[in-house]
Amino acid sequence: MGRNTRHVLDVIETVREQGAGFRSLTEGLDTTGPMGTAMLTIMAAFAQLERDTMIERTRAGLAVAAANNRHGGRPRKVDDAAAARAKELKGKGVSASDIGKMLGVSRATVYRYLI
Repeated sequence: MGRNTRHVLDVIETVREQGAGFRSLTEGLDTTGPMGTAMLTIMAAFAQLERDTMIERTRAGLAVAAANNRHGGRPRKVDDAAAARAKELKGKGVSASDIGKMLGVSRATVYRYLI
């Protein structure tokens, strides 16, 4: 319903200003009364806590992986030496298609490393 607790409460306040209320059928909340608003605030706070904890754990895991020289994403097809060789061959007038055949990569990959 919202990005964080404050956003949820702002949305509920906007709904209330329009003369309506919010009622969740799943959780049994009704914000037309003070108890429903309090319960919604508590639920939104716990949802935000859960999200923040998940983000914190993800960042910690990525930091540990980076410390162990492990990085996400697809592995590179061309290392730095092969990229330098591609630039050297291109400078000598060899076509990108031929360079790709020599390196075992596509022409598009050759162009990506030549830029």
